[in-house]
Amino acid sequence: MEYLRTPDDRFADLADFPYPPRYTHVDDTEGGTLRVHYVDEGAADAAPVLMMHGEPTWSYLYRKMIPVFVDAGHRALAPDLIGFGRSDKPTQRSDYTYQRHVDWMSDWVRQLDLKGITLVCQDWGGLIGLRLVAAMPERFARVVVANTALPTGDQPMGPAFEAWRAYSQDAPVFDAGRIVYGGTTGKITEAEIAAYNAPYPDETYQAGARQFPMLVPATPDDPARDANRAAWEVLRGLDTPFLTAFGADDKIMAGVDKGFQKLLPGAQGQKHTILPDAGHFLQEDVGPELAALTVAFMARA
Repeated sequence: MEYLRTPDDRFADLADFPYPPRYTHVDDTEGGTLRVHYVDEGAADAAPVLMMHGEPTWSYLYRKMIPVFVDAGHRALAPDLIGFGRSDKPTQRSDYTYQRHVDWMSDWVRQLDLKGITLVCQDWGGLIGLRLVAAMPERFARVVVANTALPTGDQPMGPAFEAWRAYSQDAPVFDAGRIVYGGTTGKITEAEIAAYNAPYPDETYQAGARQFPMLVPATPDDPARDANRAAWEVLRGLDTPFLTAFGADDKIMAGVDKGFQKLLPGAQGQKHTILPDAGHFLQEDVGPELAALTVAFMARA
């Protein structure tokens, strides 16, 4: 599989991101390997908090939350999905499939041998992360679902999603930083916008970012339909504690939290939260608050 690797100097002196890079190689499913970048802070034997980002962000999204988890005595891990951040970027859009993303991150979790995981997942971090929970539930202690879903294509995604998907394909310039800016309530700085654009020196690095919206199961004939339905069946049978924490200003994910609360046994009786003044990228708007909610959840569940 052909891939690009963003030069290291693109990540020099990023705002509020002092974390040294760590790398693992995963099977690319074609006989080669791809390099996965991740942040890993805190004691190696502490309870792991796995923070999974979505589109079009990377582990930088969690910079306001990582210190909260470390200060609370936990191990904070934030990988970059293949195609994003400092991870390798296959050059062909056809290289990216939903199943491959799940396989790549499954490989990464097994290589690090993570156990007792608290998953914090947002956007595509949930579409992939919840599949990991269903595939290896014995590794997960609890889950925080934040502005994400696990769609099967049986329900329409809604006009806000359709508008986003159309934009992602038609925009002549895919400006990740400006997309994050538009998905926050408090808005981010020019330095932060630049940090979200750092992984992409030019359009050739953006095959994964462009393809992601097209991989969301939005119709009943989507190739990921059966796998996601099967994942739901597993999740419905788990007693793993689930907490929903959604941003009040997220138009795309509005109301999705109710489905998790209704369908998952582990969501019953939890202190589910709608966070005011928070958009789709709630880690930017209320990152420390979301981290504190997670720490409290870990203490009681």
